[in-house]
Amino acid sequence: MPLYRYKALNPRGELLDGQMEAGDEREVIARLQEQGHLPVEARPAAEAGGESAWRALLRPRPFAGARLVQFTQQLATLLGAGQPLDRALTILLELPDDEIARRTIADIRDAVRGGASLSAALERQHGTFSRLYVNMVRAGEAGGSLQETLQRLADYLERSRALRGRVVNALIYPAILLVLVGFALLFLLGYVVPQFAAMYDSLDAELPLFTRLILGLGLFVRDWWIVFLVLPALALWWLDRKRRDPVFRERLDAWLLRQRIAGPVIARIETARLARTLGTLLRNGVPLLTALGIGRNVLGNRLLAADVEAAAEEVKNGVGLSTALARGKRFPRLALQMIQVGEESGALDAMLLKTADTFEQETALALDRMLAALVPAVMLVLTFVVMTVILAVLTPIYDLTSAIG
Repeated sequence: MPLYRYKALNPRGELLDGQMEAGDEREVIARLQEQGHLPVEARPAAEAGGESAWRALLRPRPFAGARLVQFTQQLATLLGAGQPLDRALTILLELPDDEIARRTIADIRDAVRGGASLSAALERQHGTFSRLYVNMVRAGEAGGSLQETLQRLADYLERSRALRGRVVNALIYPAILLVLVGFALLFLLGYVVPQFAAMYDSLDAELPLFTRLILGLGLFVRDWWIVFLVLPALALWWLDRKRRDPVFRERLDAWLLRQRIAGPVIARIETARLARTLGTLLRNGVPLLTALGIGRNVLGNRLLAADVEAAAEEVKNGVGLSTALARGKRFPRLALQMIQVGEESGALDAMLLKTADTFEQETALALDRMLAALVPAVMLVLTFVVMTVILAVLTPIYDLTSAIG
């Protein structure tokens, strides 16, 4: 189903801004009205242009990351201790320090007290809780195992957060190292090299071509250093804008998958994420087709998400999941074989979770190897550049000293 972006006013007059999957704009408006909201705007997410990465980082989110895991675990613990749902939510209402989080829990509790199910109350929170979260809670309610479902959901969220954190942590150090290297080179070329250029000008010495090139580069960096700071910022801004273009995003994702080093790592990360999502949903009683629709939305790579969407259509026609996913030839062969074993043994959910464990371990190992190779490579490049600059500016001094001697 297409994704729509909406704005609406809740009964307290607060502006809600979120996303919803629906058949058309009229369905979005009808569902908002059913939830007691006044629709202001509803249009396709692609037309809305999406939300910039910077605004998404600054936008306050009452439940995300560790806070969502903690909320889910605490709710599961209270329900397991025999507390009624509205009483458990009342207890949790006193825990957050954030006013937005307390208001969200209060809205959920009031909806539950008004006769709504927990899944319906969560769905009314204008995108605060993901479709995966809401569907798992709904499945737990239907199966009479809400407490166990919440515990599994907390485990899923924690593992997903750990995988995301592992990827981010693996990228932080190289990013910081590259920035420091860039500033070191700017200082060397923009400040140190021009000092030698002034000295050689005063000596009126005949300089080798290589030295003249390095000195010219240093003078250019000294006079135009701001360009070297503005250009990366403009490039990041341009990429942030272009990533919301579906055609550009698809080409970028295809290019990333074709890379010899980054491609397999991305495939492993996405495979682990998809397998963990499908396995958790299936274990909690969510139908496979519904699980595939949710799993497609958790993938960051558009091409792999399109493969999952195509696989869902084939599964609908009776094709096995492993066979359907293999048609795109992008998911790792080991994952497809493990899924096939799960289908043949009738334990698809367990095998999907095992696949997720396997590929999370492979991802961690691949990231460690990349980091171990990248840091020495950057240091070697920096050493070579510094050595080249030093030789270029000091060789004429050696030649002049030898001539004088």
